[in-house]
Amino acid sequence: MKTIRTFLILFLLGHSALAESQLPQPPPPPPPPAGSGEISKADSLVNEGDIEGAIAEHKKMYNLKPGNPEITYNYACVLSRGRQIDSAFRYLSLAVGLNPSVTPLTDPDLLNLREDKRWTDFENDLIRELNRKYGYVIKDIDFAKTLLRMLCMDQYCFCEVGLAVRKLGPGSPVVDALRRLQKMINDNNLKELERLLVQKGWPRRSEVGPEAAAAAFFLLQHSNAEAQQKYISLIEKCCRENEGNWQQYALLFDRMRMNQNKPQRFGTHTYLDPNAGSPNELYPLEDDSKVDEWRKEIGLEPLKDYLARIGIIYIPPKSGKNNFKK
Repeated sequence: MKTIRTFLILFLLGHSALAESQLPQPPPPPPPPAGSGEISKADSLVNEGDIEGAIAEHKKMYNLKPGNPEITYNYACVLSRGRQIDSAFRYLSLAVGLNPSVTPLTDPDLLNLREDKRWTDFENDLIRELNRKYGYVIKDIDFAKTLLRMLCMDQYCFCEVGLAVRKLGPGSPVVDALRRLQKMINDNNLKELERLLVQKGWPRRSEVGPEAAAAAFFLLQHSNAEAQQKYISLIEKCCRENEGNWQQYALLFDRMRMNQNKPQRFGTHTYLDPNAGSPNELYPLEDDSKVDEWRKEIGLEPLKDYLARIGIIYIPPKSGKNNFKK
């Protein structure tokens, strides 16, 4: 379940954004889960909103392989969604004991556990264990925790809106209400992020860890062109100081340009064909003849190779041109 969600989040970043005045749209249905038939069945029940059925399936899987960290973790997640809080904490503790990971701190499936008084101790203990076992550098723990919490809320909205669309259809008034709630949460996240940036500057990997630093990127990615333009230079500075991620910089730069109704520079975004359910067209480029040069400057692979991994055949033109039309 978690591998799929991570892939979906990164996959969706490359698709075209809406105009900033519009409500955020839900993600498409997730791709078929990888792995065994049992895992597929359990995850499909979650995707359909049948939490009780998913709990039963995950319990069977856990009883068959009680020492498997992924199965244990997914069992904890679905128990959390079913508001079986005590059991969820129990299996979550078992899971992170088997394989400590920062994933629980950003996982929207565990949002119900965040409302419990035990969460703070769990969160602090997990960060200490990550620092001890893996040499993580999470020095500013409060800053990191806040960024990860905001990302959790951000992803919760996308997941729940997606579920509502699958169950009720995109035109449902329930979906419309959830989209409005999603926009409110995005706006509140941006306000809190900007308050933190005034106090602390752009989060550096050596201070908050790579995941929390990436959380700030995700939050800004879901904001507006004005905010993106305001902070893009700070992100570039962090990247040049080896404190940021150039791939994220390129994604955000191109998203900013799109929100400004301008062509993208690095070729990170594509259109999503609603009929085919897969990307089929590259968003217009600033200059076809320079895109690979710009990508190489920040350590990215050639555009042709990047697009091939998502099923798009790209043939660079012989002469550069700006094919963007307003």
